[in-house]
Amino acid sequence: MTNLQTVLSQKLTDALAGPLGSGTRRDTRLPPHHGKAAVVIGVRRAGKTTWLRQQLQARLEAGRPRVGLVMIGLEDDRLTGMTTADLDWLLEELFRRHPALRATGEVTLCLDEIQVVPEWERFVRRVLDTERIEVLLSGSSAKLLSREVATSLRGRGVEVLMHPFSFREVLRHRLEEPTGTWQQQNAAGRSRLDHRLRSYLERGGFAEAQSLDTLDRVQLLRGYVDVVVLRDVIERHAVSNPTALRWLQRELLGTPAGLFSISKLFQVMKSQGIAVGKDTLHAYLDHLEDSFLVRTVWMHSTSERQRMVNPRKVYPIDPGLIAIFERAGRPQTGHALETVVMLELERRGYDVSYVRTAEGHEVDFFATHPALEPLLVQVAAQTGAAATLDREVRSLDEASAAHREATALLLTMDARAPLADLPAGVRWMPATSWLLGEVGTS
Repeated sequence: MTNLQTVLSQKLTDALAGPLGSGTRRDTRLPPHHGKAAVVIGVRRAGKTTWLRQQLQARLEAGRPRVGLVMIGLEDDRLTGMTTADLDWLLEELFRRHPALRATGEVTLCLDEIQVVPEWERFVRRVLDTERIEVLLSGSSAKLLSREVATSLRGRGVEVLMHPFSFREVLRHRLEEPTGTWQQQNAAGRSRLDHRLRSYLERGGFAEAQSLDTLDRVQLLRGYVDVVVLRDVIERHAVSNPTALRWLQRELLGTPAGLFSISKLFQVMKSQGIAVGKDTLHAYLDHLEDSFLVRTVWMHSTSERQRMVNPRKVYPIDPGLIAIFERAGRPQTGHALETVVMLELERRGYDVSYVRTAEGHEVDFFATHPALEPLLVQVAAQTGAAATLDREVRSLDEASAAHREATALLLTMDARAPLADLPAGVRWMPATSWLLGEVGTS
């Protein structure tokens, strides 16, 4: 037995003896994946490992034998140099210890941070073809984006995207999840939920940040960003110009929900004496998005050229990152709310773009779904001022005329519906209610 196999043997022993899943239940759905590997992807510290353990716990509670529920973390310095042959040895060691498992097919194998093993996809494909086991995988890198899984596993992978806590999940984590809808709460209940939403916009959804004071939370989240940039971008992609990368990172996280253009940033960096090519900046942006640190939204257009020449909107993966990198020193409630809505649309399976109307006005999101009607969503913190309400509604009304198939929603943090009549087809909802998964108007 090699030293590496000795480590794997001990990890297998620990995996079969240790506790399984606990913690806050997530709303992330595991789709049917018979004959395929389920791959959970997302930013570091989003809760992927905990979610995998919860999947094992659910199988234990359903009557599966404990010895067939195995989770191995592969991001371990003692496993440096691990190959697919070692993964094969690990599986055979499980069957040597419990030979009956091979016949029953009651094995769920979770491999956490699978991307550290070169050519891992060959092992997974072979196991899916030759063994009766369920395979669950996780990773944080670009190698486990949907397009990479589809290519590497040749159609044998199902993607599960994991973000930090949603608003409802934060309430559940705090043991404050409402039993009824927002509309069913009394005045005090609605006020509590609205207060919690404001806290969520500032604190964000990373689990470890929930109980920390401001200083400790800022240090924690800044550390998360540093690890992602260093390990999932600089080291993984052998970045040769870290100064330009850090400049780009700060620009993206410092202007949440803003329009972003590589060409404009290139000119700014050039004026500051930072030598970097446009192609390099494009590659760095792709790396930051592949690491799930930021999400980008393209302008909706049937013309690919129009889509490519217009700037994208950029959002951090969590609203808690906004205050850390925002440079103006002013409240960012509206941008944080827009960020939260965009991430929630992603969680619900929508493909998200933004709209620029023929009159030159902007609607935050045009969201399409394979099974649901499309949505036009405009987000505003408050619309108490008549001019603000007119501006937001005008954009929605213009976009609605061009996209009659879509439901037009105005989401705000106002406690009451606007006093002014809204155009036909435009509906107002409290953001708190919509984020809790409710539909309709107040």
